[in-house]
Amino acid sequence: MLGIGFGLASVLIWLGLLGRRGQFWRSNILLEQLELGSLPAASVCAIIPARNEAELLPATLSSLLNQTHPLSMILVDDQSSDGTAEVAQQTAAALGKSAQLQVIGAQPLPAGWSGKLWAMQQGLEAAAGFDYFLLSDADIQHDPENLRRLLGLAQQQDLDLVSVMVRLRCESFWERLLIPAFVFFFELLYPFSWVNDPTSPTAAAAGGCILIRAAALERIGGLQSIRQALIDDCALAQAVKLEPDSVHPIWLGLSDRTRSLRPYPSLKTIWDMVARTAFTQLEYSWMLLIGTILGMLLVYIAPVGSALAGLLLGRDWLTGLGILGWALMTLAYWPTVRFYRLSPAWAIALPGIALLYTLMTLDSAVRYWQGQGGAWKGRVYPGRG
Repeated sequence: MLGIGFGLASVLIWLGLLGRRGQFWRSNILLEQLELGSLPAASVCAIIPARNEAELLPATLSSLLNQTHPLSMILVDDQSSDGTAEVAQQTAAALGKSAQLQVIGAQPLPAGWSGKLWAMQQGLEAAAGFDYFLLSDADIQHDPENLRRLLGLAQQQDLDLVSVMVRLRCESFWERLLIPAFVFFFELLYPFSWVNDPTSPTAAAAGGCILIRAAALERIGGLQSIRQALIDDCALAQAVKLEPDSVHPIWLGLSDRTRSLRPYPSLKTIWDMVARTAFTQLEYSWMLLIGTILGMLLVYIAPVGSALAGLLLGRDWLTGLGILGWALMTLAYWPTVRFYRLSPAWAIALPGIALLYTLMTLDSAVRYWQGQGGAWKGRVYPGRG
């Protein structure tokens, strides 16, 4: 009876997620599918924090300098040791666009700030008189029309913040196994249709590519208001959208053409990326951690267990429930797998993928307990004590 109960619960949960969770699973909110009219004049400055990004900058910086909508750019060299600043200047010079780029060196990280936010803050302080800021990671290769689309959407719908989850690199075995699921879990946690609904309290952004109105950034007190956030993109979106006593709409979607060049060639690289902030996402709560682990086991692992137990015990109902639950989660995951142009076989592997992410989340809590919760690029942000 216990096995049937778990199997039935999993089926009901997946039916609820498919029907009542903002259709998160469809992966159909795409920036490139929107029809945009002509743009009013608007000035934009891109702020790019860069720490040891010399290898990627020739491609990513060129993509920004070649946008069809004109922009200025401030790259903040965050104490790099690989010649990041020099490569940035050489890239702009090779394109004959040195006048568009300003490179500044980041000051030492003060207490109470995360490294990325401190770098962006210094870039914003060096910029003045712009209508919008494009906050872009140094590993993002932008489609030539990306800024025009972001700006057009912001102006057409009077949005204070527009963000896209760029296409992440998906080439190695571990990237194909785990990266689409990372996007799937993000969409499950923050259904894009809810984020884009001004009446919904759900707010999120994807930090690799955010266009924000300068007036909105000033209204929330700038990045100072979220200076300690490790999950800075969602913290920024929440500060903009959920300001008390007012409605400030934002938009979040996918991009099929703007992409991240950041490689994750091994299990360890993806594991470290997830473990860096997973426990932060749970607000450092051990109760939420326990609930998350139990929930992951029930939603993703129980169907496989029910199917196998039913086969071993010769109980057709148990087998059927397990297969049905597994089929529903495969159906939910398939649009994300298809978006990444992978074989449907990868969708069937979601239970095993979810188990790996569960272990990463547990490891994130262990790292926090050891005082290494936010290690990234040579810095450690232990989080709340």
